[in-house]
Amino acid sequence: MMITYLIVLFAVTLVYFASAERLTTYVHLVGLQGLLLCGIALFELKEVDTANLAFIVSETLAFKTILIPYLLTRIIKRSGVSKVHRQAMPGFYLLLFSILALLISVLLASSLRNPFINTIYMTIAIYTLFTGMLLIVTHRLIISHLIGFLIVENSVFIFSLAVGSSMPMLINIGILLDIFVGVLILGFFGLRLKPHTNELTRLKD
Repeated sequence: MMITYLIVLFAVTLVYFASAERLTTYVHLVGLQGLLLCGIALFELKEVDTANLAFIVSETLAFKTILIPYLLTRIIKRSGVSKVHRQAMPGFYLLLFSILALLISVLLASSLRNPFINTIYMTIAIYTLFTGMLLIVTHRLIISHLIGFLIVENSVFIFSLAVGSSMPMLINIGILLDIFVGVLILGFFGLRLKPHTNELTRLKD
């Protein structure tokens, strides 16, 4: 099924976050995740009307795929930083932690198995949460932390799919929370990055 390929590809982007070293790669992955989430949500919804379709497309495509990557690109250009700080954990160890996080996610999702929860989505949601937290903990740049929080935000969207695939209204609530958190994070970090532009520039390799 097409939705299976989309889920697998989303999981691959999470693994790739652990090995990528350029911030522009992170931005491209964030945009790709938004596109994949749009496809997953559209395929998963059992009852799609015009209003739900427009709402999902506007949030995932316009907000996650276009607006957020655009703002991240502007922040990166303004700071002058192009690579992850050299004091961040090496990519090899990050990759090992990422694989370990995937195994833990599978175990946790299996332990939560019940008729009302989609185990596959729950696994990916937990893995997405772990991936975002991993970037936040192992990186020093504020921009890396921002991207980590945005990945954590994506896990909220997938959690809503895990428990509400047959309830479009629940998914809409998850999308609203997703937008709120995304705007809050971008606004908070945008304000913090302005006075520290020179400091971030000195941190680049």
